[in-house]
Amino acid sequence: MATTTLRPANGLTNGSNKIRFIPLTYNQAESQTSALRLILTLRPEWEDGKIEFVRFTDGITNTLLKVINKKPGLSEEEIDNEAVLLRAYGQGTDRIIDRERETQNHELLMQHNLAPALLARFHNGMLYRFIQGAVTSPADLRREDIWRAVARRLAEWHAVVPCLPTPRQPLAAEINGSQELGIPAPTPSRKDPALQAAIDNVAPGKPAPNVWTVMQKWIYALPAGTDAEKSRQASLQKELTRLVAEFSNRPGLGDNSLVFAHCDLLSGNVIIQPRSASSPNAPETVSFIDYEYATPSPAAFDISNHFAEWGGFDCEHDLLPTQSQRLGFIREYIRSYFAHLGQSLSKADEEAEVQRLFVEVDIYRGIPGFYWGIWALIQATISQIDFDYASYAEIRLGEYWAWRSEEDGSRKAAGEEMTVREKRWAQEA
Repeated sequence: MATTTLRPANGLTNGSNKIRFIPLTYNQAESQTSALRLILTLRPEWEDGKIEFVRFTDGITNTLLKVINKKPGLSEEEIDNEAVLLRAYGQGTDRIIDRERETQNHELLMQHNLAPALLARFHNGMLYRFIQGAVTSPADLRREDIWRAVARRLAEWHAVVPCLPTPRQPLAAEINGSQELGIPAPTPSRKDPALQAAIDNVAPGKPAPNVWTVMQKWIYALPAGTDAEKSRQASLQKELTRLVAEFSNRPGLGDNSLVFAHCDLLSGNVIIQPRSASSPNAPETVSFIDYEYATPSPAAFDISNHFAEWGGFDCEHDLLPTQSQRLGFIREYIRSYFAHLGQSLSKADEEAEVQRLFVEVDIYRGIPGFYWGIWALIQATISQIDFDYASYAEIRLGEYWAWRSEEDGSRKAAGEEMTVREKRWAQEA
C-alpha cells in the first residue's frame, strides 16, 4: 500500500462524517460509459484529462476497476496516488451481504488506519482510494515472509478493531415455525423484522451480527423451490444448529470470544506493500482489502478460513499448511496480537497461548467449508459470472463432511481412506 495514513477524502460531505452518495448505477453492459459517469461525478476536474480503466479479475463476485488520470508530466507513482478503485457488486449479492454493514466496516477500519479512504457510494457499489502494492497469489500466501506478514496484520485487526453490534428496529411481527427447518423460518417478506430477529438470535448471548448470524441468513436465502432443495436446506439448518451448540460458546480471544474478523482472506484480498527506499531489507508488510464479509467471529475461524485459501479457488488441498507451518503462523500472530494490546507475556504464557490457539484452529478447520459451501449454493442461482459455483459448493461442503467423519470416527469405522485435505492437515512438516 502507498500509505495507511488517513487523508481528508474529497468524497466526504463537508461538515459531516457521512460518506457521499452518488445516485448513479454501474452497468456491466456499458462498463466504460457508466464508470466514466461515476468518476466524473466524483472528480469533475478530470473531465479534460486522459482517463484510463484497468480491470482486475482476482475476485469471483464483484467487478473491480482501477481508474487513473494520466496527466502529462506525472510519474506512475504520482498517478497512482490519485487513482480511484471502483467496485461494483455482483448481481443478487445483497441476498448474501449487508451493504450498509460493509460501509460501516470500511469506515471503522479507516478510523484505525487499516483501510483506504472511502470516497463515495453509488447504487450498486463504492469508490475508494487505490492501494499501491502487489496482489498476492495462492503461491505467495505459502511464502514464509508473506504468511508471517499476514499473521502480523491479521493479529492487528483482531486486537485493535472493536466488534460493534448493528442496531435493529423493534420487532414488528411474529414469525411462523417450519416443520422443514425445525426452528423459526422466514416470513413471506425477507425484510420482515421478525426474520431479522430470528437471524440475530441464532447464537444466544452473542451480539449480532456475527459469523453464526451470517450463516443463518445464508441458509434462509437458499433456494427451496424443489423437494431436494428443501431437504438440503433442512439438512444444513440442522448442521448449523449443531455447530452453534458446539462452537459459539467456546473460550477464545477477544471480548465475548469474538474478534473483528475479515472472513474472506483469500489471496486476492492480500496486498504486499511496497518497501520503503530507505528500508529495502525490512520485513514484508501486507494490507487487506474488501471488507464485505468482515464480521465478529472467533479468531480461530478467521485463521482456519485463511489457511483454506492457501489452495486457491481450485481447492488444492495438498498445498494447505502443515502442522509446523500453522504453528509458525500462530506464533507470529500471538506475538503481534498481544503487542497490539500493549501486553507483555512471559515466554511460558506466550507459548501457552500459542498452543491453545493452535488447537482451536485445528478444531475449526471444517467450518470454513460449511460457510463457503452455503455461500456457493446461493451464488450458483444468482451469479452471472463464469464460475462453476455448484461444483465449488460440493467441494467445500465435502471438506466439512470429511472433517465431521474424522472427528466422530465414522470414516475410520467404515474403513474409508482419509481425504487429501485431512491427510495434509495432519502432516507435521
